[in-house]
Amino acid sequence: MTMHDTTQAQDAATPASRALPLDGVTVVDFTQVFMGPSCTQLLGDFGADVIKIERPGRGDTSRNSLPDKDGQDNPIFLSINRNKRGMSIDTKSDEGRAALRDIIARADVVVSNFRAGVMERMGFGYEELKQLNPRLIWASGTGFGTTGPYSSLGGQDVINQAYSGVMWRRSSDDDPLTVYPTTLCDYTTGMHLFQGILLALRSRDETGEGQKVEVTMYDSMLHMQMQEAAMQLNRGFEVNWGRMPLTGVFPTTDSAVCMVGGFAADPLLHISRALELDDDLTQRPEFATHDKQVENRAALQTIFADRFATNTTAYWTQRLEDEGILNAPVRTLAETLADEQTAANEMVIEAQHPTAGSFRMLNAPIHLSDTPATVRRVAPRLGEHNDEILAENGFSDDEIRRLHDLGVLK
Repeated sequence: MTMHDTTQAQDAATPASRALPLDGVTVVDFTQVFMGPSCTQLLGDFGADVIKIERPGRGDTSRNSLPDKDGQDNPIFLSINRNKRGMSIDTKSDEGRAALRDIIARADVVVSNFRAGVMERMGFGYEELKQLNPRLIWASGTGFGTTGPYSSLGGQDVINQAYSGVMWRRSSDDDPLTVYPTTLCDYTTGMHLFQGILLALRSRDETGEGQKVEVTMYDSMLHMQMQEAAMQLNRGFEVNWGRMPLTGVFPTTDSAVCMVGGFAADPLLHISRALELDDDLTQRPEFATHDKQVENRAALQTIFADRFATNTTAYWTQRLEDEGILNAPVRTLAETLADEQTAANEMVIEAQHPTAGSFRMLNAPIHLSDTPATVRRVAPRLGEHNDEILAENGFSDDEIRRLHDLGVLK
């Protein structure tokens, strides 16, 4: 697979005369784990100077989420914290909070994804920081919001899968209730947080004033279900795209095929041809209409499953393709990462990290023709830029040394 070195990406990025979209924007980043860091990494990818604030010693929780030979600089952490500078500072100390307030006074955006109320208890709530810096955009991602019966609950991905109704919806009642294995809630909410910050920056261009940006995992997961919610609210009917009669995942002799029998005229006729069935299923009374296909979905899916089980995935995907039926082989992540399309989209890039060495990761998914995302920094080591950031914000060598002596910087 073709890899793209970050030095090549930088050289081939924007001309020196053209700034990245977020050049000149300073972000103070209190986020950790995945939802918040996925947002702030994308801000950094498009030019923002992101200052990552971490706990002394331990740092972001994702530095320690899985055992790894590279310790705190493991692939989980490196994958969502590039294009950031790192500070490790004690926010429980008066001196640490005072230093951060000096930095925030010059910043454009503060981002957090703590439980509701934590930033306020730290002394970094919106009302306090608004007085310090009226142009500041204060952005927060929480599990459920700051009001309501769930506001004090922790906002975790799997928990919100359960609360939002997403976990309940299955392709069959016989399927067990289970956890969606990719961080669906975290990523969706992180992207909404990113969008909210961009909107607030655009508004500030017009008004000169900052504002509060709030997103919740709960709202994001509800919004993802806008079609299903509209049907439930207005028709009392639950739409379940996984239960469409001509859609399903079917094992083959060597793996599996995902088939979507929609978006075509008379799809069951073409499926019958593709699967080389003895008869046209549309001629059977029990399958003659969509409503009948829904009513007799189990029997229809059994016919499909029996046919798919007789040959290979490659054979059936070609047969379905020839008949104009949407389909795909069910692949592993490793297979997808090695795919030619992944390379064509330049979605895997490579960088050199001082601890982890050569490191491969995914590129930004937003492709701009003139001001594309660039990778200018790998993820920081814990506290790597403490002195640099403080000096840029007017701290003298003696003041920085004093913070070290007090144990505020670690």
